[in-house]
Amino acid sequence: MRALGPLKFPEMLFLLFLFFSFTVSSDLSTDRAALLAFRSAVGGRTLLWNSTFTTPCNWPGVLCENNRVTILRLPGSSLIGSIPPNTLSGLTLLRTLSLRLNHLSGPLPSDLSQLSQLRNIYLQGNQFSGPVPEFLFSLRALVRLNLASNNFSGQIPSGFNNLTRLRTLYLEDNEFSGVLPDIDIPFLAQFNVSFNNLNGSVPKGLVGKPKDAFLGTLLCGKPLDNACDENGGKVPAASPEENGNGSGNSGNGGKKKLSGGAIAGIVIGSVVGFILLLFIVLFLCMKRSGKKARSVDLAAIKNQENDSGRKPVEAENGGMGDGFSVASAAAAAMSANGNGRAVNGADMAAAKKLVFFGNGSRMFDLEELLRASAEVLGKGTFGTSYKAVLEVGTAMAVKRLKDVTTSEKEFKERIDGVGAMEHDNLVPLRAYYYSREEKLLVYDFMQMGSLSALLHGNKGAGRTPLNWEARSSIALGAARAIEYIHFQGPNVSHGNIKSSNILLTKSCEPRVSDYGLNHLVGPSSSPTRTTGYRAPEVTDPRKVSQKADVYGFGVLLLELLTGKAPTHTLLNDEGVDLPRWVQSVVQEEWTSEVFDLELLRYQNVEEELVQVLQLGIDCTSQHPDNRPSISEVARRIEDLKLSTSRDTQGQIDHVTEAD
Repeated sequence: MRALGPLKFPEMLFLLFLFFSFTVSSDLSTDRAALLAFRSAVGGRTLLWNSTFTTPCNWPGVLCENNRVTILRLPGSSLIGSIPPNTLSGLTLLRTLSLRLNHLSGPLPSDLSQLSQLRNIYLQGNQFSGPVPEFLFSLRALVRLNLASNNFSGQIPSGFNNLTRLRTLYLEDNEFSGVLPDIDIPFLAQFNVSFNNLNGSVPKGLVGKPKDAFLGTLLCGKPLDNACDENGGKVPAASPEENGNGSGNSGNGGKKKLSGGAIAGIVIGSVVGFILLLFIVLFLCMKRSGKKARSVDLAAIKNQENDSGRKPVEAENGGMGDGFSVASAAAAAMSANGNGRAVNGADMAAAKKLVFFGNGSRMFDLEELLRASAEVLGKGTFGTSYKAVLEVGTAMAVKRLKDVTTSEKEFKERIDGVGAMEHDNLVPLRAYYYSREEKLLVYDFMQMGSLSALLHGNKGAGRTPLNWEARSSIALGAARAIEYIHFQGPNVSHGNIKSSNILLTKSCEPRVSDYGLNHLVGPSSSPTRTTGYRAPEVTDPRKVSQKADVYGFGVLLLELLTGKAPTHTLLNDEGVDLPRWVQSVVQEEWTSEVFDLELLRYQNVEEELVQVLQLGIDCTSQHPDNRPSISEVARRIEDLKLSTSRDTQGQIDHVTEAD
């Protein structure tokens, strides 16, 4: 046999290529085998993983880099059962593991400790049980760890301090008990242990966290309101004996029993007092019924707004303000205004009249409007809004403008332009009133309130989630309304786009409000305007370009996707606004974690969510020239909805043919 000579350089390159190809293929095949083993071990919704394909990198929920699986996201996939050992541990380069909102149970397998590259673990909303596994503390690269809403038990270990890179630690809604250890991690920004059986004092390293992080526990001390006793527990409430209200038995240190005469005197005095109180109540009721005030005076409204003891609820908070009765408003009108003369409804009606637009003319007059019962809806950017119910039962929304700096002529010219706008997705301006003292705008009343209230209002058990179909339809309708406004001229803009200015009909159709008002008011309240929605180039809120409108709409899109109010991120993420927060999440390669949990309950929407997320990022570009026009934004949303609709119909047709 001929002896082999030394290999030539091309031959060496070829052998190295074969070796490298074999190694890559072997590693990817190991990842593929691990995924298939995991999938076969847990039940639930069928994953569209075609096992005939060699590469798993195209499977839903699987992302690869350099031919290795680095991200596995299967949220809300109805996975059932426990994770067996020797499955996911084969994904040795995995960085993100998201199995949230499934039905997985049992302990976590200890061989997950082999995943030394893990940075993000999202297991919330499952049924995992047992103590926190010790192997987690060996994953030194962890940045985000969410174990909330499971059945983990035992004490919370101090081993979390080993995870020095950790920024998020969510342990709420579990069955942890005992004392909370001193967790002092330098970069920990998000922390929650609420609704566990924890007791003792809040440790020193966590006193700077918000109160909400410790709700539903027996913990005490700062930042909580309840102090700790000498033993580190809650200070118990004083007993009746300690308060001097007890009825202890007679004897040493006890109180003596009352005599029969004393008891009889107490009973007789109580009866007489009750009768007198009853007469007083009846007298007051008769007196009140004899005074039926008939008008709601604008001076009364003004006094209520300026009353330091009452503040209307901010419209941005989505709440209804305190209502006020006709009688109380008429009583308040007796007080003089700033120039010493009371301004009442009769004076106003005699001086000016309501000016109506379009088909709304002669529906009612100013006197009828002033007689209407009123309820505070909220205090917004341009003034306070009220729900006014006319005697015929019709409800209108009345906005009392503040800080109007324009002359009557200029006001009329500008408001005529607003009243002339007609679009299906705009709240129509029906009428206005102008005088030196008062400026009123009258709109149709939207019974469903604002998008802000619907997104961020009631979070209790009775809440009906706003699904993605409704949210995307709201976004499209709002975009079309803003597009219509921009078509009025190159310098015409909305100027105040935010979720509290997107009102909804009974069928959840959007109606954009507060358009065209930014030119009417002065800069006195400008620092508070459109907080979180304002484009970085806007310095004067009265001068907002169409590109700045697009920025505000982009923030609105991100709000719909994340479920977070822009002010929420400003308050809770150390001054980071919503667009920058979203971009930081995307850069951390856990894009799906940005979405509102309420959206991920619905199947087959994640791809559409990602595309709208990219659109929101495009709209909130720091440079105005890089933002799309609102027409392009509306077109992209519409195309996306049509594409999704066609795909859904195609799936239905395919199933029908198969049947």
